[in-house]
Amino acid sequence: MTKVAVIGAGSWGTTVANVSAHNQPTMIWAREDEVVRGINDNHENLLFLPDIRLQSDLSASSDLAQVLEGADLVVVGVPSQFYRGVLSSAPKGAIPTDLPVLNLSKGIEQGSFQTMTQVLGEVLDDHRQDRVGVLAGPNIAKEVAAGEPALSVVAFPDLDVATSLLPLFHTESFKVYSSDDVVGCEIAGAVKNVLALAAGMADGLGYGANTKAALITRGLAEMTRLGLQIGGRLTTFMGLAGNGDLIATCSSTDSRNHHVGRLLGLGRSLDDILTDMTMVSEGVKSCSGLLELARSHGVDMPIAQEVGRVLHEGKSARQGVDDLMARPPTVEAQTYGLEAAGVHLSYQGQVPS
Repeated sequence: MTKVAVIGAGSWGTTVANVSAHNQPTMIWAREDEVVRGINDNHENLLFLPDIRLQSDLSASSDLAQVLEGADLVVVGVPSQFYRGVLSSAPKGAIPTDLPVLNLSKGIEQGSFQTMTQVLGEVLDDHRQDRVGVLAGPNIAKEVAAGEPALSVVAFPDLDVATSLLPLFHTESFKVYSSDDVVGCEIAGAVKNVLALAAGMADGLGYGANTKAALITRGLAEMTRLGLQIGGRLTTFMGLAGNGDLIATCSSTDSRNHHVGRLLGLGRSLDDILTDMTMVSEGVKSCSGLLELARSHGVDMPIAQEVGRVLHEGKSARQGVDDLMARPPTVEAQTYGLEAAGVHLSYQGQVPS
């Protein structure tokens, strides 16, 4: 491999580009001229990733054709609402059909209710689908960029493709595992962003550890129900891309989704919160699409539904909590959707040693 091309110079796109630049020359596409100049002249992205010194093998350009030229791997880190438009602007043939393309964005496209790899498959309609994958895991950009130990998952339909990319993203502080469950990783990433909004609301309302633990646990049940119904695997939702990312995003004050939720819990309006932000909260953008996706598959997601009502119907965060607590009790094991998905965890007979 001689060059990695990264599309999108937000905090996570820049962080992943910086990780790959430890091992391979990497060029990143940025819309903002100040970001391009900062990376090329000073090895920094003050707009989206301040206080981080970037690798000397990371360069930047606002010319998408230049970034893609000669690339052996394309990484796409564009927010979901801009994803289709940015990819569509790439020159015809600039991304060869057999070139691995790795998605970083964790969202559902508004209107189409598609995951980002599905959008990518439509825009690059002749691209080999076994060469379209995703990076997912408990990865707060600021912490990864600062060199704190972190793990993630690279998933492609062809496990050999995923495995071949692992050395590219391996550093002293960042380690990746391979998977072939692209669907599970993407659904987990989209759901955890919405649940992080709920976790932030709980913090804004002043609730403690009991509430947070209950929210994460029941949120994992919602994630698992939807993911299994769509075709993901249970091990994915129990692993780094599912439970791991959910815990990190619901717990970190550096999470944009948690930040928005906390301010909603404190009583601020969504419009005011978003006006003050320079970066995108994917949970806000993806919530409606995620709920529509769940409805289309007959999957109940009460926490995500209450988040949607707070975001778009004017319900208060406190009322949302009260309405969740008023739901009738049921059998916990049945709420994960395992039986409906053909997953049987009970064991009858002799317990294996």
